[in-house]
Amino acid sequence: MARGFKKRIQQKNTDNSGFGASASGRFINKDGLPNVKRKGINVLNRLSWYHTMLNLSSFRFISYLVLMYIFINIIFAFIYYLIGVEHLTGIDKSDPVNEFIDVFFFSSQTFTTVGYGRIAPVGFTASLVATFEAFLGLLTFAIATGLFYGRFSRPRAYLRFSDIAVIAPFQDVTALMFRLAPYKNNALTDADVTLSTAIEITENETTKINFYRLETQLSKINTLALNWTVVHKINENSPFYGFSADDFKNTNIEMIVHVRAFDEVFSNTVVQRSSYVSDEIIHGAQFIPMYYPDFDGQSTILDLDKINEYKKVSLPVADPDKQ
Repeated sequence: MARGFKKRIQQKNTDNSGFGASASGRFINKDGLPNVKRKGINVLNRLSWYHTMLNLSSFRFISYLVLMYIFINIIFAFIYYLIGVEHLTGIDKSDPVNEFIDVFFFSSQTFTTVGYGRIAPVGFTASLVATFEAFLGLLTFAIATGLFYGRFSRPRAYLRFSDIAVIAPFQDVTALMFRLAPYKNNALTDADVTLSTAIEITENETTKINFYRLETQLSKINTLALNWTVVHKINENSPFYGFSADDFKNTNIEMIVHVRAFDEVFSNTVVQRSSYVSDEIIHGAQFIPMYYPDFDGQSTILDLDKINEYKKVSLPVADPDKQ
């Protein structure tokens, strides 16, 4: 990642990547989202809160809901306490701690519209606050229900990519490989993959980023049931032709992966992206098979824990006359 590649690449640069030549850092994060920070607009308009909540992990999503629920009820408990516990019937007034606990649980019962009846507001101010809290609770739970449904019903590819890519022997030359596999029981068909790469090039003492399309040995498969090892053969048509191990290590490279498939259950097209940078490309390695027959020979085991496992191998020696 320290310098630009100085050799001349024969493949024509493409400018339809969607990224500019002066962009910096990683283009696509490992989660598939663009590595872009937006400025010039306030945070309320800069973020789509709906998309943000849908993209959260399940643990963070549930945690945010629970914390927000507790925070709102604490705020309303303080409001009721400031109004005065004498405006709430049924409060345990033995000490301030019990008073606040009763007020907090009254707030949670009002927010959820449960209303057990032991504690009730007395007077205009307390009743007005309780009315507003009940209204806010209805809106909040309606939004939370919509988010739950959106997360549950949203079509997703559910693909797991290997954390690394490898340079391995392939058909008397070498190839850049990575693999992916579905990790849920969704049925994906007509899966196709598109690869492109960004390479930092140094020409005439000027450094710039060029984008290239990467051809794959197999760009489309009918059914994505097991793992899929995507292979880019490094030959005369590859922008990596002539790259040594040091070139891969020291050059600023990012391979961008775009996978599209059809989900039969949702009857919809699903898309997932990922990328690999120089530090995630292992030279002279080969993936170890990650599926094998079941003990009874009647089914196939896909071991997702093996998706990153590889072994070191020797690569064919390049012919200098062909470089």
